[in-house]
Amino acid sequence: MPEITKITTQKKSKYRYNIFLTENNQEYYGFSVNEDILIDYHLRKGMLLTPELIEQIQEQDSSYKVYTLSVKYLSFRMRSEQELIDYLQKKEVEDTYIEEVIHRLKKEKLLDDTAFSEALVRTRVQTSSKGPMLIKKELMDKGLQAPLIEEALKHYSFEQQFEKVEKLARKKLNSSTKKSFKQQEDSVKQTLLQKGFTFDVISEVINSLDVERDHDEEYNAIVFQGEKLVTKYQKKDSGFALKQKVKAGLYRKGFAGELINRFIEEYVNED
Repeated sequence: MPEITKITTQKKSKYRYNIFLTENNQEYYGFSVNEDILIDYHLRKGMLLTPELIEQIQEQDSSYKVYTLSVKYLSFRMRSEQELIDYLQKKEVEDTYIEEVIHRLKKEKLLDDTAFSEALVRTRVQTSSKGPMLIKKELMDKGLQAPLIEEALKHYSFEQQFEKVEKLARKKLNSSTKKSFKQQEDSVKQTLLQKGFTFDVISEVINSLDVERDHDEEYNAIVFQGEKLVTKYQKKDSGFALKQKVKAGLYRKGFAGELINRFIEEYVNED
C-alpha cells in the first residue's frame, strides 16, 4: 500500500501541494492537491493510501479545480449559468464536473440567473442607449429563458424608455441636415427601432414633440435635393416631363407640396 513520504508546495502556486509516495522501497511522485483537499483528507507524511482513496482524492481535487476556475471566471463580472457552462466546455471540462460546480455555485448564491438578468437590465438602462428589444436579445444570447427575461425587463419602465427616446429624437431632429423634415423623422424612427425601442414608445414620443423645422432651412434643403434631381433628369428630359420627374422625386423625399411648387417655379425652366 503506498505511503506518503513527502509533501511539498508547488513553486507556481502556494496553495497546491505535491504528494510523493513510496511503495516497495521506491519513492515516486503521486499526485497534487489543493490546500483544502489536503486539509479535508488530513494528508500527512507516513499516511497509508489505498488505490480507492487515491482515486477519491483525485476526483475531489479535479472537482475543486473546476470550482476555483469557475469562481475566478465569475470574479470579473456577473455571469449567466449558460455563459459559465459555455466557458467550462471550451476548457474541455467533463459534464459531470460542470453539473457539480453549477449546483454548488447556485447553492452558494454565486450563480443566480434572476439576479444576473435584473442587474444586466439595470446596467444597460443606466449606461447605454439600448432599447428593451436589444437588451432582450442580449439576455437570450446569454441563455436566459423567456419568463425570466420578461420579469427582468419590468425594471425598464415605459417612462425610462420615453425619456431616452425623446432625448435621442430631439438631438437627431435638431441637427443640421440637407434632408427634408419628413426624411429626418423617418430616419429617427429607423434609428430608434435599430436601438431596440418599440413602435409604441417611438410613436408616442414623435407625436409629443413640438420640434418644427425652420422654413428657410427646409427650403434650403429642398433646393439642395432639387438641384441634384434637375441635374440627374435634365440629361434626358425637359419642360413638363422634367418638372414632373423632379416633383415626384421631391415628394418621395418628404417635402411639402407648397415648397415643391416654389422650387419648380424658381429653378426649373420651361425650356
